Amino acid sequence: MKQISSILTDFYQLTMLQGYVEHSIDDIAVFEFFIRKLPEKRNFFMAAGLAQVIEYLETLAFTQNDLDYLADDGRFHPDFLRYLADFRFTGDVHAMAEGTIFLPDEPIIRITAPISQAQLIETRIINILQFQTMIASKAARITLSAPGKLLIDFGLRRAHGAEAGLFAARASYLAGFSGTSTVLAGKMYGIPLFGTIAHSFILAHDSETLAFEHFAESQPDNVVLLIDTYDTEKGANKVVNLAPRLAEKGITIKGIRLDSGDMTLHSKKVRRILDQGGLPDVRILASGNLDEYKLAEFSQADAPIDGFGVGTKMTTSADAPYLDCAYKLVEYAGIARRKLSEGKATWPGRKQVFRSFDPQGRMCGDIVTLESDKLIGTSLVKHVMKKGKRIARQPGIKKSRKYALSQLAGLPDYLIQLNKSEKYPVEISRHLTELAQKVDLRNNAIP
Repeated sequence: MKQISSILTDFYQLTMLQGYVEHSIDDIAVFEFFIRKLPEKRNFFMAAGLAQVIEYLETLAFTQNDLDYLADDGRFHPDFLRYLADFRFTGDVHAMAEGTIFLPDEPIIRITAPISQAQLIETRIINILQFQTMIASKAARITLSAPGKLLIDFGLRRAHGAEAGLFAARASYLAGFSGTSTVLAGKMYGIPLFGTIAHSFILAHDSETLAFEHFAESQPDNVVLLIDTYDTEKGANKVVNLAPRLAEKGITIKGIRLDSGDMTLHSKKVRRILDQGGLPDVRILASGNLDEYKLAEFSQADAPIDGFGVGTKMTTSADAPYLDCAYKLVEYAGIARRKLSEGKATWPGRKQVFRSFDPQGRMCGDIVTLESDKLIGTSLVKHVMKKGKRIARQPGIKKSRKYALSQLAGLPDYLIQLNKSEKYPVEISRHLTELAQKVDLRNNAIP
C-alpha cells in the first residue's frame, strides 16, 4: 500500500512545530499513549497497531509536493520548510507487544525524542493505535464467545474507508479470527482468505441448482454454497441432491452459508437435512449482523453452526466506536510533567507496567510504576526502536496472533464475561504517586 503523506496530520501539529523550531525549543520529550477508561460492558483492551507505527516512524519524511503545498498555504516560513525537507524521526520507542491485554491508564507506547519530532507524530500514532486497538479488543470478545469456531472478517464493505477495512482485517486476525474476505489484506499481511458466493450469483441463474453447480465447477476446492436466496431448507435439499453428481467429478461440497432468518432454527433443520442426506462433514457457516452477543446466543441454543462471517458490527466496533485515548507529554528536558485538567489529569514520568499471574498462569494484578522501578512481575513495556530504527525485527502477524491467543487464555474468568464484571486490579505505585505530588507542588508554584 502506498505510503500515506506526512501531512496527514492535524494542522496545529505543524503550527506548533514551527514555533518550536523558531524558538529553538527542542529538548528531549517523553509522550505516552494510553486509554482513560473502558467502554460500557468492556473489561479489557488488546493492544494492536505497533507494526504500522514503527513503519510510519521509519519512513516519515516530507516530499517536495508536501512542501510545495505548505508553501502555498502562506503561513509557514521558508526556513521552517527547509527544516521540514530534512525531517526524520530519530527517537526511541518503548511499547507493549501487539496482542497484549491491558487496562486504563497503562501506557501501551512511549515515545522519547526531541519535542519537535515527538509532537508532530501525535496525530498519526493515535490514528493507528486507537483504531486497531479498538477493533482487536472487539474481535477478542467475539473470539472468546465462539471458541473453536471458524471466524472470518466480512467487514470491508461497511468499513469507514479503505485503510480502516485493511486495519480491521489485520486487527481481527491478530485477536483470533481465522481469516478475512479482504483480498488486499491477504497480500499485505499474509492473512488467510475466505469467500463464498453472493445472492446475485444465484439470481443470475434460472436455476438455483445450476448456480450451485457452476460455482462448484469454477471453485472445486472452495465449494461453500449460499442456500437462503429463496427457501433455506429447499436450498439444503438441492445441495444434498447435487452432491453425488459433483462427487462423480471429484468435487466435494465443503460447506453451506446462511445469511438470513432465524439462524438457530434454520441451522438445526439444515443440519438434519445434510446428515440424513449423507453429508455429515459439510459445515454450516452463518453471516449477517453478527457480534459477540449473537454468537453467545447461538452457543447457548446449541445451534450447529461451525463458523461465522462477522462484518459490520466488528469492523465499526458498533457498540464502542471510539476509545477515550490520549497521547500526553509526561517528561520534558529531564523534568516530569503532568496535566491537571479537570477529568483529564495524567500521571507524570516514564512508566512501566508489571503484571502478576496466579499459579494457573492467569492474570491477577498489574502495577503501574516508574520505569526506573524494579518490581516483581512481568514487565510489559519493551524497547522496540532506538535512534529511529527498530532494534530487532518485529514478529510477523501469525506469531503476534499466537501471542494474542495466549493472552486471551490467561484472562481470569470474570474478565471473559460479555457484561461489565468485577474490576481487574491495577495499582498505581507509591513512587509514581509521590512523583505526582512533587510535580503538583512545582505546578502550583508556576507564576
